[in-house]
Amino acid sequence: MANDNNNQMPSLEYPSVQDGGARVDLGEYFKNRIQDLAGQFSRVMGYLSLSPNPKKRVDFLRVIQREHDELKEKFLEERAALEAKYQLLYQPLFAKRYEIVNGLAEVEGVAMGTATDTAEEKGVPCFWLVALKNNEVVADVITDRDEEALKYLKDIKYTKMVEPLGFKLEFFFDPNPYFSNTVLTKTYHMLDEDEPLLERAFGTVINWLPEKSLTKIANEKQKNDLKNVEPVIDTPPCESFFNFFDPPEIPENDVDIDEDACYELQDVMERDYDIGSTIRDKIIPHAVVWFTGEAVDGEGDEDDDMYDDLDDGEV
Repeated sequence: MANDNNNQMPSLEYPSVQDGGARVDLGEYFKNRIQDLAGQFSRVMGYLSLSPNPKKRVDFLRVIQREHDELKEKFLEERAALEAKYQLLYQPLFAKRYEIVNGLAEVEGVAMGTATDTAEEKGVPCFWLVALKNNEVVADVITDRDEEALKYLKDIKYTKMVEPLGFKLEFFFDPNPYFSNTVLTKTYHMLDEDEPLLERAFGTVINWLPEKSLTKIANEKQKNDLKNVEPVIDTPPCESFFNFFDPPEIPENDVDIDEDACYELQDVMERDYDIGSTIRDKIIPHAVVWFTGEAVDGEGDEDDDMYDDLDDGEV
C-alpha cells in the first residue's frame, strides 16, 4: 500500500508571496510579517529565559531531535528505494491483469474463444468503469454520459517521477466514438511528496470527435447551425469526469487574484489531487476489489485489513 500521507489533501504553493496567493496592501503585508516575527521572538525568549539546568536539558533534547531527523532522512531514502523495487515487482501482475481484463489471456478452467462468449463478453466487460464508480471519491465526478465513454477504458497505469518530483496517471482506451486519443494522461508536479505539497497539475488535451464532447454541450440552435461541425465554440462547460484532464491553471506572479477566487482555486486543486491520489493509491493496486464492491471507502486512514480475506490469486 502507498504511504497514507499521500492521501492527505495537498497544500498548494502559489507563486505570489502574499498570504494565500491573493494580492494585499503592502502596508498590511509588512504589518502581518512584523506580528509574525514578534510572535517568534516571544517564543524564543521563553527558551532563553530558562535557568541553566533546564536550558542544558533542552539543549540535549535538541541533539536528540537532530539525531531523529537524520534517521528520518535515511528512512525516507530507503523507503523510496524499496518502493521503486516493488513497483517493478508489481508490473508482471498488472500485465497479467490487463490481459485477462481485455480478453487477451484466459484463466484456468475457461477455454479460449468459447462459443458462449460474445464479443462483448470477452475478458471482464466494463472492468475499470465499475471499479471507478464503486469508489465514492471518483464516482462523484462520473456522469451518466461519461459512462458510455468509460466502457472503452482498458487500463490505468501509475508512474512515479523523480525529476520533476511527482507522478503520472495514464488512461488507455480502445478506439471509441467519443475521442481519437488512445491515451489520456494526468501529471502532478509536487514540491514535497511526503507533506504532500502540490505545485501544479497538467492533463491531456482531448481530441473530441464531432458533436461528441462530454465536457461541453451545445444547445439545440447550435446543433442545427453547426450540422456536422463539433459544437464546442462558445459553449459552457458541463460536469464530466473528463474535466479531470483539464485542471485549472495557477496564476503567474503578475496576475491579480482576489481572496475569494484564491480559496476557490485551492478547493478545486485539492479536490483534483484527491481524485488523482485515490486512483493512484487505491484503485490501481486494488482494482478487482473495487470492481467486486468488496473494497469500501474509509474515513481517514485506509485499513489494509480489508484485503486480508481475499484470495491470494487476486490482482
